[in-house]
Amino acid sequence: MDILIVDDETIILQGIQRTLQNRFPEHTIHLASNAEQAINILRSQTIHIVLTDILMPGMTGLELMNMSRSRHPHVKWVVISAYSEFSYAQEAVRLGAKDYLLKPIGKEVLSEMIRKLSEEIAHDTELIEEAELLKTNRKFLQEAVFQRWVQGLDTGRIDMGPFVEQHPYFYLIMVKMETDKAVFLENFIIENVLLELIERCGKGFVTVHDSKSLLGLVTPPEGTSIAQLVEELRSHLIKYLKVPFQIMTTERIEQFQSVPAEVQRMRQASTTQVYEHHASGSDRSVEVALQYMRTHYQDDLSLEKVASIVYLNPVYFSQLFKQKTGQGFKDFVINLRLEQAKQLLLNPKLKLADVAERIGYQDMRHFSQVFKKKYGVTPSEFRQEHTGDKTDTLLSRD
Repeated sequence: MDILIVDDETIILQGIQRTLQNRFPEHTIHLASNAEQAINILRSQTIHIVLTDILMPGMTGLELMNMSRSRHPHVKWVVISAYSEFSYAQEAVRLGAKDYLLKPIGKEVLSEMIRKLSEEIAHDTELIEEAELLKTNRKFLQEAVFQRWVQGLDTGRIDMGPFVEQHPYFYLIMVKMETDKAVFLENFIIENVLLELIERCGKGFVTVHDSKSLLGLVTPPEGTSIAQLVEELRSHLIKYLKVPFQIMTTERIEQFQSVPAEVQRMRQASTTQVYEHHASGSDRSVEVALQYMRTHYQDDLSLEKVASIVYLNPVYFSQLFKQKTGQGFKDFVINLRLEQAKQLLLNPKLKLADVAERIGYQDMRHFSQVFKKKYGVTPSEFRQEHTGDKTDTLLSRD
């Protein structure tokens, strides 16, 4: 039997591992210090029992459990925590946890719990494994065939008739992420959330479309739409995802042959649709960008340059910047430079050409035109109004 222990505290991990290896040498013990490692192990190994901490960096143990239930329905979950709050225990029970153990965990309590779960697992392991293998093989075949169909490729000798009969009409849902990081955990989250919503409202499946996109097919009951499903999906992804994402959908589809064209249409639509990102990281990215811009306003402040500072795609950064500041990137740069210019103009010792150069304008005439468009007066007129200095007046009248 395989047991997975998930905890970000090394001492706890090693302590539980030693106890189980001493008491149950016949079992295989796997260790994970966070949810992403745990997901990798769950996918690559046949895990029977998971003991997971609640509060860990990134995804919590309860979130891990919630996300994994549909993919690994026969795993026995045990929650371990240093917190005795009733709300945690209540949520663990709601999610189907077999037990809730408080740290520090007594060796006898842990051993008795493992013995009891081992008996349950031994009773139904054979039937479960056969059913799971059949389900997994069917799922992989279905996804492989659908992926080829979406790309307009030949599906070989596979008869699509039963598939078409099962889905006489359906909708497609595409979730696309925008990030340069690896998105293994994010793919897992999207797949599990979308699949659970699909199974709740009808029938269908989810498949990976490319490295940054997943595609869901759903057939809801006749007469219902998928609007509520999409809103629930958006709500969950806003909560769990730490990267920008888009959700695209189709109208009701009744001709299976139109799938490739519909998928292509959604991909094209994604180039103009605004990304959604409500994680704290988006606020931090804009804060860093603003700090950089206020310090380097006299330098090259192209959109591409500033986006690269915060490791974001320029298109997404532009959307995010406007969402957070209320201004377009170009307008913000102009306003930032002109506000600095107003302060510099109060120093009568600085020539207008010096002021223009200090805020990033090499062409003094252009600086004067931009300033007048913004404030209704030329730089020299502004200086005269605030200092009484008429120096450079003739130079700025154009």
